Amino acid sequence: MNYPKDELFEKLADIEHQRWADWQKYFHSMCTDIDGGGKKIPLNVYLRAERQIKTNYKDLTEREKDSDRKQVMRYWELIISNDNN
Repeated sequence: MNYPKDELFEKLADIEHQRWADWQKYFHSMCTDIDGGGKKIPLNVYLRAERQIKTNYKDLTEREKDSDRKQVMRYWELIISNDNN
């Protein structure tokens, strides 16, 4: 795939990577170690994630929406400043 050679695009990709890395750290912290070096996802974490995957944004709780809104704030200023150019 050919991606735009654009500074804003690369800044957003960097923020996306940071967001993903933060999520992975959080998710891994919720897991427990198992023999052989693996990780086990607790049932309640799995069930919550499955519910959220199947839920449209508009139907999330306000707390869950706030979590998504917090992530948007990572790049909101880039979008706003780019829109004003």
